Amino acid sequence: MVQEKVKCAIIGSGNIGTDLMYKLFRSDQLEPSVMIGIDPKSKGLAKARELGLLTIDNGIDGFLDHADKAEIVFEATSAKAHAANAPILKELGKKAIDLTPAAVGPFMVPSVSLDMHNVEELDNVNMVTCGGQATVPIVKAISDVVHVEYAEIVASISSKSAGPGTRQNIDEFTETTAKALKDVGGADDSKAIIILNPAEPPILMRNTIYAKIAESSAEINEEILESLNKMQAVVQSYVKGYRFKTDPVIKDNVVTVAVEVEGNGDFLPKYSGNLDIITSAAVKTGEVIADSLVTKGVSQ
Repeated sequence: MVQEKVKCAIIGSGNIGTDLMYKLFRSDQLEPSVMIGIDPKSKGLAKARELGLLTIDNGIDGFLDHADKAEIVFEATSAKAHAANAPILKELGKKAIDLTPAAVGPFMVPSVSLDMHNVEELDNVNMVTCGGQATVPIVKAISDVVHVEYAEIVASISSKSAGPGTRQNIDEFTETTAKALKDVGGADDSKAIIILNPAEPPILMRNTIYAKIAESSAEINEEILESLNKMQAVVQSYVKGYRFKTDPVIKDNVVTVAVEVEGNGDFLPKYSGNLDIITSAAVKTGEVIADSLVTKGVSQ
């Protein structure tokens, strides 16, 4: 029996929302049905109309008359916008998946914290940031083996892949990513840095993760490397272009891991791995939420 797809709306018709739409079309559990923006001339809204979605160009107010057309709503705007939209979506009874750093709901990193049981009762989940999706799994893989006293990450992305929303949210990016490194990754303390690199040709997203561990030995180090390799494989199951740039290094109680992310090229160029990883993670989260909704509906 083929599972009926759960209908989804996307708030935000920019690069992230449009890339997300293309990924949703490939999903076996999710069906994009509505694209919501605020610019009638938006390229994203035009693409959505071409693909048969209902398009709304006056923001969430316009969605109120069509709320029955989606059960899951992806927010791909800004932290400030989601802070305003979240209570409206909750009142409408929608499951919100937030791709902004607003952090209204709990952090969600699919490779670490996602299963059907922990999303069933949540009405809003936060996808942290692109840097968080790339680096939190690494810190968690290390902290699963040994106590992590401090984690620091440097996310370097092409300036061409940083649109207005990303640039407006730089402060929220660093704060939210650092918090997720502790809350989800398991580090005692943390810091996050983002670099917009203007290089030509544009670079792929690159992340360097430094983790200071409480103790080190040949046995512990071997377990860390094994845990990191397993985590890389888990993330690659939903982000194909995620990979170690070089082999992880452990020296003087510091673990250094370099991660590169190549985009899938759905709507954005392949160098936009920073956007691709968060849209891929959001789709994975949406699929698990959809499964929980279908299961709950069947049981009722």
